[in-house]
Amino acid sequence: MNEITMKMNVDKLILMALEEDISSEDITTNSIMREYKKGSVHLICKQDGVIAGLSVFARTFHLLDEKTEVKFYKKDGDYVKKGEILAEVVGDIRVLLSGERTALNYLQRMSGIATYTNSVIKLLEGSKIKLLDTRKTTPNMRIFEKYAVKVGGGNNHRYNLSDGILLKDNHIDAAKGVKNAIKMAKEYAPFVRKIEVEVENLEMVKEALEAGADIIMLDNMTPEMMKEAVKLVDGKAEIECSGNITKENIKKVIETGVDYISSGALTHSAPILDVSLKNLCVLEK
Repeated sequence: MNEITMKMNVDKLILMALEEDISSEDITTNSIMREYKKGSVHLICKQDGVIAGLSVFARTFHLLDEKTEVKFYKKDGDYVKKGEILAEVVGDIRVLLSGERTALNYLQRMSGIATYTNSVIKLLEGSKIKLLDTRKTTPNMRIFEKYAVKVGGGNNHRYNLSDGILLKDNHIDAAKGVKNAIKMAKEYAPFVRKIEVEVENLEMVKEALEAGADIIMLDNMTPEMMKEAVKLVDGKAEIECSGNITKENIKKVIETGVDYISSGALTHSAPILDVSLKNLCVLEK
């Protein structure tokens, strides 16, 4: 993330997280550290994986004290190994102690998503399929989690409800059918917007094609049904598939001929990558 993105979209979220953890004061730190003392601490990786969120990690400390120095030995997207020192943080010991948990929470969550995403990407090697995330993100964490997906080698689907048209099952029910839902979307939306529609069977695929959908999402279909759907579409629309797709079952989808696979598991089921701040050292007495 660059400095502009950080200040415009991320600072307020990090501050909210810090305020959640420090409602009035860090009573533990203040009890043993009554005044300024300069110190340093190492950021250590405790698991192998893909690191993501280093700028967010650093920004957490900078928002507490802009004089804090963070020296990185790795960059986002690097594969890191257990025991490696990823960075050194130098500054007011009170800041290092008070910002530790929030900074690590961001880094381990984002790195976990990048690591999981990268493991799925490796399963797609040799195919032309693009891996997409979804809106199944943690509230107030979407910008961080979708960034982590990209660091891991995946692609972002629409960022939010203002970002694209996706007619799902309940939209179709509300509009009383696929064709009418697409017709209404075309009447309302600017011509530059693509229209994607979620379908559950081959009849709905035919309706979506006839109505002029740009992207057809095959939801919870078997691989066999997906292959039939791809034949029906025959290049007239882009094809995405979704529905409980994880790295355990994704190989079954590769040979179906779809263009995209979207997986909520990238953000809602990725385990964290364990990182820690260790070896705090007092530099000034």
